[in-house]
Amino acid sequence: MKYYIIAGEASGDLHGSNLIKSLKEKDSTAIIRCWGGDLMQEVGGDLAKHYKEMAFMGFLEVLKNIPSIFKNIKFCKEDILKFQPDVIIFIDFSGFNLRIAKWAKQQNFKTNYYISPQIWASRESRIHKIKRDIDKMYVILPFEKSFYAKHNYSVEFVGHPLLDAIVNSSTLEENTFRSKNNLHPSKPIVALLPGSRKQEVQKMLDLMLSIIDDFETYQFIIAGAPSLDNTFYKPFLKHKNVGFVSNETYTLLKYSHAALITSGTATLEAALFKVPQVVCYKGNWVSYQIAKRIITLDYISLVNLIMGKETVKELIQGELTPANLKLELTNILDGTNRTKILQDYDLLEQKLGGKGASEKAADLIIENV
Repeated sequence: MKYYIIAGEASGDLHGSNLIKSLKEKDSTAIIRCWGGDLMQEVGGDLAKHYKEMAFMGFLEVLKNIPSIFKNIKFCKEDILKFQPDVIIFIDFSGFNLRIAKWAKQQNFKTNYYISPQIWASRESRIHKIKRDIDKMYVILPFEKSFYAKHNYSVEFVGHPLLDAIVNSSTLEENTFRSKNNLHPSKPIVALLPGSRKQEVQKMLDLMLSIIDDFETYQFIIAGAPSLDNTFYKPFLKHKNVGFVSNETYTLLKYSHAALITSGTATLEAALFKVPQVVCYKGNWVSYQIAKRIITLDYISLVNLIMGKETVKELIQGELTPANLKLELTNILDGTNRTKILQDYDLLEQKLGGKGASEKAADLIIENV
């Protein structure tokens, strides 16, 4: 069969690559054309467009690139018509994918969605577009099944693909990792995952590093974002207790005692590596005020959303101060807070449904074409 897959971000490229592997294992005739990245191309996807040409974030950046966005939409439609797939598979990236889905449904293509848009967080009214334009939805968060059920839309929960990504990842031995990156040979590590955008990283690292003199028996290691050049991080590495690693986030988490993390998928990755964490978020005041009125969630981290309670401490906006950060980091380095978090992480992993999300999704896609 012929599959057309559209992913528009680095995470979509990762999960799309694992889906392609599963589709090819289960369908020896599979021909796959895709929008994604290097990982999807490496496992046999015929790349139509790289996600780096489409990654526009923030209101202003989107406005500035409207001509490029419309050009990509036009090209995508033409490419689908030329390829004539048996099924189109959308991976997250809702702004672009829901536009293509509407058109694809009108052209009588089969439409499947893997990794739901986060309509449970904001703009819930998009459910009407999904019900109209998506034939089958495969979700990765356990609460999404009941969310869609209240809208009379049946979805399949396949488990979270991060479980597979972590199992399949290759990590170095601890001594090798520390030596290679010039880290202290024995000091316990506090991982710093400050996000991926320059302005965000600058703000978060200034705050995170403001407390390190109070924790001299630990070393603080920054995880570099693939989207940023390593030279960007040099000003933050002047302190003897601060180190840096690039493209080794999973190895870093594997050997970390605790972590300070800007909200995002990284909060869930740290939980799966069993690293107690403090979630940190402070945005532009105007953007935060807008987001506060649009997003209707009790928590911002995936860990707490999945658990339905505050498993990890979230310091948001005005609460994110050096004093609070110092207190909460102290609380997770030792003692009862740390023990409770680790117990909750075990429950979290159970809630995520176990390994094999990509395989389950591939089975269902093939079955429903």
